[in-house]
Order: sequence, then structure tokens, then C-alpha cells
Amino acid sequence: MLTRLGAEPFQSWAHGRSWRWGDGAGSVYVVVEQSPALAGDRHERRSPGLNHLALRAGSPDELDALVGEAPAHGWRLMFADRHPYAGGPAHRAAYLEDADGYEVELVANPS
Repeated sequence: MLTRLGAEPFQSWAHGRSWRWGDGAGSVYVVVEQSPALAGDRHERRSPGLNHLALRAGSPDELDALVGEAPAHGWRLMFADRHPYAGGPAHRAAYLEDADGYEVELVANPS
């Protein structure tokens, strides 16, 4: 999903990897890592800590294409009955969740 949103794979190691947008001082990174010193064995977004990441998905058509591709990559659409306005009538977005309980909010650019 991150590469589809324009991120480039950056680093990879035994228990993680990273992607980045841009380079130099203005770059943005996302790092996913499984620590060898885990405190639990399951992510729970409703516990204290990170709930979800919100990322720009481009135009409404690009958002729709990402939602269409999501199941093939292990993501399911949350709040399907309110999609694409589950965040409110002026917030076009898709809320996706993977099998491990991680959530991502893909936000369409304003019209």
C-alpha cells in the first residue's frame, strides 16, 4: 500500500522494514518493526498508543482504486455502510484494517 501511495522502500532488516517519501531533511518515514522484546503478541489499536495512520490517497478516483485493490493485499474495508464518508460528510476517506488489527485511513484530496 505504501508504495502505491508513492513511498519508496528504504531499508529492510531481519525484523522490519521502512519506506520513505522524499529524501534529505524533508523526507517522511514509516518504519514497521517487530521488536525482539515484545510485551504482547497482538496489536490492539484501541489500547494506549497508535490507533491508525492517515495518509493522502490522491483523487477520489485514486482512493476508489486503492479500496478496490485492498482485499487482494489483505485489507478489509471498515465502516462499509458509511463508506466513503465514515469520517463525516466533508471527509472522503477509506478506513481499512488488516488481519493483525492495523488500521489505515486513506484520505482523498478535497475536490
